[in-house]
Amino acid sequence: MNLYHCQIDLQHEAKALAFASAVEQWMAYLKDRSAIVSWRLLRRKLNLANDSCKDFLLEIEFSDMTQLDQAFRILGEKDEEVERLYANVSALISSADFGLYRPFPDPERAERMALI
Repeated sequence: MNLYHCQIDLQHEAKALAFASAVEQWMAYLKDRSAIVSWRLLRRKLNLANDSCKDFLLEIEFSDMTQLDQAFRILGEKDEEVERLYANVSALISSADFGLYRPFPDPERAERMALI
């Protein structure tokens, strides 16, 4: 399992519910094409965060790096629906930070450590 972690701030005039709907449509499309396992969108609560935390957190789960690559390949397709769905999300975003995470220790590492 790999977790793609996106911290997102919206454009000043963007509506949060419109953003949530656009993300839901884009993620549903990717899931229907078996390019992701699951996803969730979270919003900062009561402004309890330091300045480095953005307003939204989008977490997208991939089974492996091959599936992540598949999602990026879909994004690169010259397809009107893909372009529309992605544009509906990205047009609302002011800034975003990304990271790719994995469980730790991962099963392979835990197994090696058990042998030592």
